[in-house]
Amino acid sequence: MTTTEAALLSHYNLNTLYPTSWPAEKDEEDALHEDAVSVQGASLQRGPSVRYSVPGVQKSRDNIESLVQKDEADPLSGAPSIVHVLQQRGLPVEDNFRLRNRFLLSSTTFSPSLYLSEVHKSASTQELLEGLDFLSRSIEEKSASLKVLVESNFERFVRAKATIDNVYSEMRQESSGIAAETAKPDRSSKMFGRGISSRNVSGAAKVPPASRGGKNALVKESEYGLAGIKTPLTDATTKAEEIWAPAFGGRQREEQLRSVLDAIERNHDMLEAGALVDDSMKKRDYAKLASQYQRANKHAVEAKIVAERAQNNGLQLSDEQIQQILITARVWTDIEKRADHFKQDVWKRLQNPDLYQGKDEHLDLISILLELGVSENPIPIWLASRQKYLQEKITTTFEQARIELEIQRRRLANSQKPAAAQIAAYLRNAGDPRQNQDDYALDTVPIVRFWDKICSSLEALLSLRNGVLAEVLDFATSVSSVVDGKLQRSLPTGIEGRSRKHHKLDSEQERRLEDDVLGLFTTIRKQIHALFIESPLEDMSALFDSAFDASTTSVTSPKRPRMGISSEDVPDIVPQSGEFWDKFAFWPPRGNSSSGSAFLSRIVNIVATGASEIGANEFALKDEGTLAQLRNLISDIRERSITAICAAWVADAESCRGLEDWTRSSEKKDLTTLPGYLSAYESKMLDNLQSIIHLRIAQSMVIPPSPQRHLETVQRAFKTSLYKAFTSIMENAANPTSTDLLSDDNALASPALQALALDSINETFNVTNVNVRKLLTISNFQYLRSEVVPALLTQFETKFALPAPLTDDAKAFRDVLGQMHARVFQAYVRPVTEVVRVTITNGIISPSYATPSNGSEQTTPARPTDAKPYVYDVLLSLVHMHTEISSTTPSQTHSILAYMLEQISSALLHSFKQRPRYTLSALMQATLDVEFTAQTLNNYTTEKASEIQGQIYLALDERTDNEARMSLQQELPEMRAILKRLREGTRGEFVCFKRERRRERKERGEEGLGK
Repeated sequence: MTTTEAALLSHYNLNTLYPTSWPAEKDEEDALHEDAVSVQGASLQRGPSVRYSVPGVQKSRDNIESLVQKDEADPLSGAPSIVHVLQQRGLPVEDNFRLRNRFLLSSTTFSPSLYLSEVHKSASTQELLEGLDFLSRSIEEKSASLKVLVESNFERFVRAKATIDNVYSEMRQESSGIAAETAKPDRSSKMFGRGISSRNVSGAAKVPPASRGGKNALVKESEYGLAGIKTPLTDATTKAEEIWAPAFGGRQREEQLRSVLDAIERNHDMLEAGALVDDSMKKRDYAKLASQYQRANKHAVEAKIVAERAQNNGLQLSDEQIQQILITARVWTDIEKRADHFKQDVWKRLQNPDLYQGKDEHLDLISILLELGVSENPIPIWLASRQKYLQEKITTTFEQARIELEIQRRRLANSQKPAAAQIAAYLRNAGDPRQNQDDYALDTVPIVRFWDKICSSLEALLSLRNGVLAEVLDFATSVSSVVDGKLQRSLPTGIEGRSRKHHKLDSEQERRLEDDVLGLFTTIRKQIHALFIESPLEDMSALFDSAFDASTTSVTSPKRPRMGISSEDVPDIVPQSGEFWDKFAFWPPRGNSSSGSAFLSRIVNIVATGASEIGANEFALKDEGTLAQLRNLISDIRERSITAICAAWVADAESCRGLEDWTRSSEKKDLTTLPGYLSAYESKMLDNLQSIIHLRIAQSMVIPPSPQRHLETVQRAFKTSLYKAFTSIMENAANPTSTDLLSDDNALASPALQALALDSINETFNVTNVNVRKLLTISNFQYLRSEVVPALLTQFETKFALPAPLTDDAKAFRDVLGQMHARVFQAYVRPVTEVVRVTITNGIISPSYATPSNGSEQTTPARPTDAKPYVYDVLLSLVHMHTEISSTTPSQTHSILAYMLEQISSALLHSFKQRPRYTLSALMQATLDVEFTAQTLNNYTTEKASEIQGQIYLALDERTDNEARMSLQQELPEMRAILKRLREGTRGEFVCFKRERRRERKERGEEGLGK
């Protein structure tokens, strides 16, 4: 405690600097008044009393000073401070003056026993006796000092008393008309007679009366002595008013202003609260507004309590209280009016989500309404407006998307059918990893935009980040929080808990809110169902008006964007064309299966994800009807999507012929790019369909397992598309399509496709040669049969988790591909085979076959020295064939030449059987021809060829005699020498038939290609 604070407490006799009530001791009679010192005479009973202030004294409740000091010396020991001694003993005498007075000798409440028990509790008898002596001496000293004071001022007391008595006597004598007598000595002087003569006293008291007339008489006529000065005082008053009236008026106004300022200062908190409330409303500072509103309400309640208390107790209000009540009432009334206007604005904002400036602004709006106090519950009103807003947003957004999609669909239906080469060009991009990130590489720009519109519309509806479904689920969470009472825990209860009644909803309100949530789920489901399940729109007028009629827009409805089109801009409906897309509103006319499957796999997964999120909501889980509807929706969409994709897949299979661009494969040089394109396209279709049948969604109650009929539909489309593709590939051998691909009449729609076509020109084959086309087709069929189809079947089994392998389908594909391969193979070798057969037959059955090569007649059998010309003609034909095959499809060289060797052997056998008999010369010539042909083509010998060659020797042996046989055995060594010379002589001519090294065959791509 500071010195100043201690002084204040001591001066005002308080226990604390912040008292809360009037001290009770102030209402008691203060005994200290009895110790006051006053000098009073009998003649001065009607005069004013004289009081002398002594420094350091205390005052009673009547402001009468007491001789009791705040502190004094110990009367027994002479210690300078009793208070200090008591403080050392732990007594609170500094704050409790009543307790302190009981220890002070000058106080009438002095308690000797308490004094001795506390101040001298440990003093001995001797010390107390010494203290008694000290007290006696102190009393004698104080009595002596008082005597000196009275004696030194006695004459002053007498003169003052005599003067007062003379004036009073004179005024009474004039009023009674009795002559003034000589004043006798006052008898009061006898009481002071010690050492003072009575002569001096009477001389000081005798004053001759003055003859002053009757103007000072104490009678009514002279206004009791005031008549003489009344006129001058009146004149002085008039003059003073003339001079000082303005000053006095200004002072009055000053006092009035000062009183107003005092009133403002006293009610500063209330006035400030009103200004802060207004400022908070303008700034929309809801937290500060609630605080200041509560502050203002507190002042209003306090003023009301003061008024009611005065009225109930019949008390008179003070001016300050009246001012407080009036100011508080005026300010509170103004605050209430502004609060009412502010609440109206808050209601509008609460019911219009478009005006929200933050995600949780609705909580701020509800909180401030509860703080300010409202009659209606803002929580269900906000939820109802939110439900209406979301309902209109779902309907408006998706109906607008349906209109735009139908307009695009009709325009696509009216467009020209794309050429097969253009479709094939887009199918090539299906499995191209370079085009995976470019949707526009899958189809024409209008078709891709159609698919993009569906995807963006569904994303806007079902996205969990910024879609309408995210808002619906947030709304469901809010409803759940309200029903469970969790939201209300964070909301205020208002002033004095007035808004607590709005924290609880009744069962009817809870049921209505749950129905609102389920209604939003149903609206979303119906919109998606209308697009995927219903047929294309024929009459859009009603839908068009509902989506774009601006006059129906309510305050709480979402903003409706306009497309800048009218119903007149909508194309006419296209008559049914018999195409599969006529039944599907979600499939763009002229769209290919590659783009359709890619986009539908995304779309179905978007819908499934949204449906799963809806099905996982607590309100949907409690409603089996909603879950059943969601399951039906997923099943219907999946079935419709699979049906549309498979129909397009089968239709596009006929365009797979255009996949052949007669460009050499970069991986396998004896193939074109067709097998790779076909494999990638079919594989991509399987991937997309697999993502639809087996949705990439975690276990969900609304995702039903795909029925077996879906898998059967896909399997049928898969096989049909392959069969059609194989058929169209076989047709390419006779009718090339590369010229169609690059013709001006069928220009590619995509710059990427044009660039791809230009890049492939440098690697293209001479497709004008029908044999080249046949060889490439043979090689492609062989690769499809051995590699592509088995891989696709394995992929199908894996992706769709088939319980058993597709053994029958694999066998059927092998048989079909084998037949097609054989047909193209025969188409290629048949012309050469016919020529070879004719050449061999003509050469063997010729009459000159057994004559020497020089044509001379000899009596003895001539030994042949060279093969017949037909042999060289046949081998040269094979040389040309070998050149054509090795430069086109090297891997087919062995199989084709081996087949040709078999055909040559068969032709030799057939021709040799036509001669009835062989002489030794003919036998040797036939043996030389057969061996030379067999050894020249030894690299292509097969079991069948060897078998036929054995049959040739048997046929020759059957048509000769024993002598010729024996002679032939003797000529064999020489025949071997001749044969060796022929082989060495023709090594350069037939070097192409030499056995190829394994490394060279591997480089040509023969490895891994079975027959």
